[in-house]
Amino acid sequence: MSEENTPSAEWGPMRSFGRIKSRKLKPQQASLFDTLLPRIEANDAHVAAALASGRDLWLEIGFGGGEHLAAQAARNPDVTLIGCEPFLNGVGSALRHIADGDLKNVLILPGDARPLLDSLPEASLSRIFILFADPWPKARHNKRRFIQAETIAAFARALKPGGTVRFATDWADYADWALERFLASPDFNWPAQSQSDWNTAPADHVTTRYETKGLGDCAPVFFDFVRK
Repeated sequence: MSEENTPSAEWGPMRSFGRIKSRKLKPQQASLFDTLLPRIEANDAHVAAALASGRDLWLEIGFGGGEHLAAQAARNPDVTLIGCEPFLNGVGSALRHIADGDLKNVLILPGDARPLLDSLPEASLSRIFILFADPWPKARHNKRRFIQAETIAAFARALKPGGTVRFATDWADYADWALERFLASPDFNWPAQSQSDWNTAPADHVTTRYETKGLGDCAPVFFDFVRK
């Protein structure tokens, strides 16, 4: 995949992610791109089949190495999960987790999630996860953050009433940024009642390898926003 194969014209040229590939793929992962990915790629036909199945549909945006995606799929076999990740080494890692777990309820999009969000029917998703996304911490790069007013509007269109967005970060400024924008949206509620509701990992959270590195400037923060 070339770097040009990224956001649609509707979203403009701005990218919310950096490099596409860093190191050579391991042989098993490279093989899975040829054998497994074509069978589970989130193309129009596979997504249409998932929608027609009547199963709940969850979306993870930027799944990193795929640990959370695979674990949620294993825990929830009656749900179809779509995972989006532009970083090809992460896609390779996720494919390995899917193959090792013999998971049949995962679709993978090796690219930008935003065009997929636009293509989904209204009220088709039950859950969205954005976990430890690139914080773009420098002020001049904040415009590259995935959480923006237009993406929140896209979440609202694609989510069922009562559906949720889980946003997690270990960067304090990104936590404030996301909270401010979700609270400004007319489409979401934030039902938190106490500090423990956002500084304690939810019971169904799966800790990822990236999360354990502690690369941010604060303890992990977890926000669950509910579609009105």
